[in-house]
Amino acid sequence: MDPVLKLKYTIDALFGIGVSRYLPKDLEITFSRKTGRIREVYHDKKLLCVLRIDGGLAISPLFAQILLKSKKFKENCVEIDEESKPFVEDGKSVFCKHVVWCGKNIRIQSDVPVLYKDKVIAVGKAVLPSELIMQMKRGVAVKIRDSLKSPKEGTETP
Repeated sequence: MDPVLKLKYTIDALFGIGVSRYLPKDLEITFSRKTGRIREVYHDKKLLCVLRIDGGLAISPLFAQILLKSKKFKENCVEIDEESKPFVEDGKSVFCKHVVWCGKNIRIQSDVPVLYKDKVIAVGKAVLPSELIMQMKRGVAVKIRDSLKSPKEGTETP
């Protein structure tokens, strides 16, 4: 099967039918040497996503911003308030009380882009489903995996 077609099917299955239309045209795909499966997807030498063993996608904030052009993709996102924005950008978790809006497609363990004023500031995994995120006033809603200010490789201080 064509790797780009497989990637499009995966994106549509995870985030909604039609979201894959916003996938950039010139993609660089790396494959696993052992299994031959798709490993990483790049665009202009920037990482867009990594395919997980379980069939999921670990998307980058850049890729989430690209896919945000789709209205269906926004249903997989969480929007936060101004108070928690600097903490989330630093890679801290999103708490339920700071969630202003929550898309209805969020399930436990799904990849969730975190928005602030329609800009992606981080990407993480949902700890709670969308219904509980809006009901609860305490506890973690999303554990951040990658954020805008997260340290890049080789720039960490000892």
